[in-house]
Amino acid sequence: MTDLFDAEEGQTLLTPEERKGLKPTYITYRSELNEAEQANILKAERWLFGGRRKLAPQDLADQGFICDMHKRMYGDVWNWAGTFRKSDRNIGVDFYQIHPAMRSFLDDIRYWIEHSTYVPDELAVRFHHRLVFIHPFPNGNGRLSRLMADCLAMSLGQPRFTWGRTQLVRASELRTSYIQALRKADGHDLTTLLAFARS
Repeated sequence: MTDLFDAEEGQTLLTPEERKGLKPTYITYRSELNEAEQANILKAERWLFGGRRKLAPQDLADQGFICDMHKRMYGDVWNWAGTFRKSDRNIGVDFYQIHPAMRSFLDDIRYWIEHSTYVPDELAVRFHHRLVFIHPFPNGNGRLSRLMADCLAMSLGQPRFTWGRTQLVRASELRTSYIQALRKADGHDLTTLLAFARS
């Protein structure tokens, strides 16, 4: 795919206004955009996992931290990074419901952490799924949610998730498996997503 703003299955199409938020002026192809975003994500991961930073589970159940993490992951590429979307998508809650949905989600997460409602892997995968389901940002929700779930799992004493990287399949097949697992989770069956996260 060479069209800069085409979206593959499961990706979010940007509005014309959001497209204007692209910072690097040299980007004209999708591959260049992917490379720029990946470089920005790696920079954010170095900040998150480098040094002596130790995050408690409760630290991650914070809207400010989630927005800051999104900005760290995409702020070199998009001027709207870290801010909630202002239009509806074919996935996610209606944009005007993002704030109350996030508040409810984070209240649930804090309760689950405090009361050990779920084992660590399930708690982290539920965190991931709820954040993806709300889809608060114009783009990058899946990547942000996976990184946040990794952080939560690690803060609970577990290793990072692999998210299918141990499977010897093409990226398109991996993405299809991930989307199918998310759809099952939408129907309240987290079994496939839990297995995918550790595959």
